[in-house]
Amino acid sequence: MNALIGEEIVATLDLERIKRLIPHRYPMLLIDKVHILEAGERAVGVKNVTANEPFFQGHFPEKAVMPGVLIIEALAQTAAVLAMDVLLTDEEEALVYLTSVENAKFRQQVLPGDTLHLHVEKERARSFLWRLLVRAKVDGKVVTEAALSAVIEKRPR
Repeated sequence: MNALIGEEIVATLDLERIKRLIPHRYPMLLIDKVHILEAGERAVGVKNVTANEPFFQGHFPEKAVMPGVLIIEALAQTAAVLAMDVLLTDEEEALVYLTSVENAKFRQQVLPGDTLHLHVEKERARSFLWRLLVRAKVDGKVVTEAALSAVIEKRPR
């Protein structure tokens, strides 16, 4: 049982594994690791928010606040890792595209020094269409929540 997550972790994917599963790279790779709670069903990503993030230069110079759209992106990246970890036999053959964000709520600011725990849970999946319920937490408190839909497609050649 992991004290921060409150659940059993069955696997942890490090940054190198994440980079093999999704194409994002600095400065757009927004997750540091992913804990799989149930393969293909539930996961928790981790994003350590630091004062050195490039977006803090402009959002906002007088009071650094992580943009909500980037929290959603970090949640979507965690969801993509969850999906790709179980669906792919050839990691070079598919990409996950976000198709909708519904009912997004931003309940608290995310600041430098915070650690985001990015909870994703598959609500349903039909072939290569997925719908996930997502929540970002800081210190156990929900800061962002939404429902995401995504499609998994072959990578362009």
